[in-house]
Amino acid sequence: MKKIILSLLVTLAAFTTYAQTPKYLLSSHILDISTGLPAPGVNVKLEKLDKTSNLWTMIDEKKTDKNGRIPDFLEENKSEKGIYKLTFLVADYFKSKKTESFYPFIEVVFEIKNEKHYHVPITLSPFGYSTYRGN
Repeated sequence: MKKIILSLLVTLAAFTTYAQTPKYLLSSHILDISTGLPAPGVNVKLEKLDKTSNLWTMIDEKKTDKNGRIPDFLEENKSEKGIYKLTFLVADYFKSKKTESFYPFIEVVFEIKNEKHYHVPITLSPFGYSTYRGN
């Protein structure tokens, strides 16, 4: 009986931990296609367009991790539909690589229309970039 109770408590603790883990509506990553590697340590700003004032409001700023990723923009239960902008501040990244580049930053504007997950990555090189809606 003690084993059954202990097993139930462990299962309940695991479920509670999982249930409390926040989910995020938006993620991003950067792949440097000139090297074929992720771009770590890049600052990325997230802003939202205020429809009333037509001005951008800062929501968050994060750095890409060692895999070039930011998995946790816009906590699911705190997010709203609207027009958003990710600004990838890539100048310092290229300076750290001692590489000349054309773009000091890259802005990607997109619209969140529902509660589905949005993944907005960029592929990057010193003189070009591309973006798409991933999953």
